[in-house]
Amino acid sequence: MSERSTKFCTDCGAEISVRAEICPKCGVRQMSCLANGTSKKITAGILALFLGGFGVHHFYLKHVGRGFLYLIFCWTFIPAIVSFIEAIIYLTTSDEEFSRKYE
Repeated sequence: MSERSTKFCTDCGAEISVRAEICPKCGVRQMSCLANGTSKKITAGILALFLGGFGVHHFYLKHVGRGFLYLIFCWTFIPAIVSFIEAIIYLTTSDEEFSRKYE
């Protein structure tokens, strides 16, 4: 299995070298994916799995509007079904993709 030679900037989303400490496009210092991205991705996935019907994972990811929408409609069980699917998506995406999409 070959390792990737590029990753996405945590701020602007530009594709940069895996070894880059600072994004050449926006100048933002890059954090280690293992230190930040993986733990946030796993936490969001677990919250979506167990408390997703109430929108807790969206509040955690700072998507407050979507979190309130889930909370308002939690009695229909539709948010619980959707959050189960979201949990699978969160847990199966790469750290870079998760950071680019949800942070």
